[in-house]
Amino acid sequence: MLTILVVCVVSGALLLGAAWGIFWKLPKELEGFLIALAGGALIVSSLSELIEPALIKTSLTLVTVSVGIGAAVFAALDWSVAKKFGEDSGGGLLISITLDGIPENLALGVALIGAGPMQVAALAGSILLSNLPEAAGGAKEMVEKQSKVQVFALWAATSVLLSAAAVLGNMLLASVSQSYLAAIRCFAAGAVIASLATAVFPKAYREDSFISGIATALGLLLALALGELGG
Repeated sequence: MLTILVVCVVSGALLLGAAWGIFWKLPKELEGFLIALAGGALIVSSLSELIEPALIKTSLTLVTVSVGIGAAVFAALDWSVAKKFGEDSGGGLLISITLDGIPENLALGVALIGAGPMQVAALAGSILLSNLPEAAGGAKEMVEKQSKVQVFALWAATSVLLSAAAVLGNMLLASVSQSYLAAIRCFAAGAVIASLATAVFPKAYREDSFISGIATALGLLLALALGELGG
């Protein structure tokens, strides 16, 4: 029950962000700052709550290969979406954000296996922070071509899909051996890190220029603080 609650709160940030983007104006500088803040936090949480626990259960070689495969698969899918739909189209934007969100939410579901919500506080908090500005910015662009009701409905469906990825990942992988679970965690971490490099940080810099560097550093510190709460 606590796992479902954590997942719903994190994915619910997509709905809040979408409503923010549809009905209120989100300054670009603030959007960029929040995206960079979340990105910095996700770097730390991916390492501390996905990769480091995996190293305890398996070898450095398997961790390295799994992270690399996760990053490569995400990059290939991201390239395919951009080529087919275009990065600036409403559909392409929604698919890209969904593609970004699936490894994050899968990682959250897997990280919650055998752990309490506070033990993955940094990862959950980082994903929540990233969902808010991403949804706000995406919904703001989409509402220029579609009705507000249609856009909000699409984001609601996306929120349900990403919640399902986290919950199913948690339920279906709970009985998997520790070595396989470690590989899955690292695969998800690799995909998350690739999304930060190709989507999150470039957008943060475009929106907020050099202040995004400060926001990223603050995000790292925030994730460390959240990690201490769960420690």
